[in-house]
Amino acid sequence: MAPAEITIAPDRQDITTTVTFDAPPAAVFRAITDPELIPRWWGGGNFETTVERLDLRPGGLWCYVSRDPAGTPSVFRGVCHDVDAPKRLVQTLELEGVPGGVQLGVFTFEDLGGRTLHRQVSVFQSVEERDAWVHPGMSEIMREGMRRVGEIAEGLS
Repeated sequence: MAPAEITIAPDRQDITTTVTFDAPPAAVFRAITDPELIPRWWGGGNFETTVERLDLRPGGLWCYVSRDPAGTPSVFRGVCHDVDAPKRLVQTLELEGVPGGVQLGVFTFEDLGGRTLHRQVSVFQSVEERDAWVHPGMSEIMREGMRRVGEIAEGLS
C-alpha cells in the first residue's frame, strides 16, 4: 500500500485523502467503522481513543474521545447522514470546544477487484475554518492512521 495522498489546496474549503488498500471494500469499511477497531487507527497511534457512541445509520450519532500522551482529552462527535456499506459513508465531524468547526465528511470505497480505492473528502464551512483545522504534523498523523487501517483491513480479508 502506498502512503495516503492528502490534498490541502489553497483557497479551497476541503481536505481530500486518497489511498488504495490491498483489501476489499467490505474489509476497509469495517476497519474504519467497527467500534472495536477504530481505537487501533484513530489519531495515527499517537492517542488513546475510546468509542463512546457509534450509531451507524442515517441520523445516528457518534462520539470518540482521544487522549494525548499527557492524558488531555479531545472529543470528536457527529451525525451519520448516509450509510451504504461498503460503498459510502457521509457524516459530520465536530471537535468539541471549537466553535463553528463542523465539517462534512464523504467517504467512498471503490472496488478495484480485491483492492479498494478509498477517498475521504472533508468539507468545511469556509476556507478559514479549513485552514484553522490544518496544523503541523496533521498530514503525518492522517497517513499513519490510514496505514493502520490498511493493516487492519488486510488482516480481515
